[in-house]
Amino acid sequence: MKQATHLCLLFLTLATVAVADDSIVRSPLLPATTPWNLAELSNPPEFAWQDIESSVRSLSYAGESYQGKPTRVFAYYASPGTLQANILLDRDLPAVVLVHGGGGTAFREWAELWAKRGYAAIAMDLAGYRPHEGVNQHQRENRTRLAEGGPDQGDDEKFGSIDKEAEQQWPYHAVANVIRAHSLIRSFASVDADRTAVTGISWGGYLTCIVAGVDNRFKAAVPVYGCGFLHENSAWLDRLGRMSPEQRDRWVKLWDPSQYLPAVSMPILFVNGTNDFAYPLDSYMKSIAAVPGEKQTRITVKMPHGHPPGWAPQEIGLFIDHYLRGGEPLATVEAPTVAAGKVSAKYRCVVPLEKAELHFTTDDKPINQREWQTVTATVADGVVTADAPPAGATAWFFTVTDTRGAVTSSTVEFGLTAAK
Repeated sequence: MKQATHLCLLFLTLATVAVADDSIVRSPLLPATTPWNLAELSNPPEFAWQDIESSVRSLSYAGESYQGKPTRVFAYYASPGTLQANILLDRDLPAVVLVHGGGGTAFREWAELWAKRGYAAIAMDLAGYRPHEGVNQHQRENRTRLAEGGPDQGDDEKFGSIDKEAEQQWPYHAVANVIRAHSLIRSFASVDADRTAVTGISWGGYLTCIVAGVDNRFKAAVPVYGCGFLHENSAWLDRLGRMSPEQRDRWVKLWDPSQYLPAVSMPILFVNGTNDFAYPLDSYMKSIAAVPGEKQTRITVKMPHGHPPGWAPQEIGLFIDHYLRGGEPLATVEAPTVAAGKVSAKYRCVVPLEKAELHFTTDDKPINQREWQTVTATVADGVVTADAPPAGATAWFFTVTDTRGAVTSSTVEFGLTAAK
């Protein structure tokens, strides 16, 4: 009887309900080639719980048709109530959609991390798999292919399918299934549909850049590593270079985030390192510049690339907390300028700054293979200042750290003339 009562309360608390203003409004800044049916994706998909007893639940939901057949998407769901085995605690929760990268899956620990922060969290698999329980979910062998899984996330599905209909390619399914997860979690009775965010890592960051431009119901977005302009510089230049000009042009128009970043309407935080092997700083800065609205950056020297390193930065939680829960904002650093042998940048902060640093490189190697030097900058009267880098500097930027230890940065400046 006790278990039956618990299950009844669970379904009452997590049951989907009609939500106000639940439709995606198509931005006029989206390209005409945008392939998704946004009205359809605005609706919560059919779903079924697979585990309603664990601290992190699991479910599957309906995805897009693939090769003429219906698909299912596996996902983890967690909240403060599921962690404490008391879902009656869940009321008007902010929610976050978690998007894994290449080689990744739905990560139980990621959903749990956000539930511990006070969020409802959904982390879905975007490669047609279900991870095994009780094992290291970062290892690919610890996953089972779903009988109704959509396209895998290999090279052929990302690039080799470019001559197929858009609906038969992985980026189409991945973006659609992220938006479907968003529509689903917004429909839960315990979730405040007006307070949702999305964050993704690596290829998940790439997808976050697209989703943030397509689905304007989100109130904040944080792509980690991933960016657009992959055809100009990225780890996939060779793969894109093996396409015909027509294929490459089609891939860029359909799937490169540069097409969708100009439509981003919510605040967005870009997180990356100086030496990322996949998403280099030149393409990253162009991606940031493409966003017309409110944006912040956290560029750090030699940030490691991976799923745990990608969800570890506290700035991700602080940024989303600010827009969804009224938390204190991160510091904002404006573009730096050079004058009289000094470089400086204006900043704004609510939490006091603890330090500021100038980072520069004089290498002329590929941008993600350069060595960086760091010097202390001064903080006074809303401005950070340092001696200008050597005349041979090829790239440079400021970071500031507040008393929480939270780091934000200016944009990265390139070229010899900028640093003279």
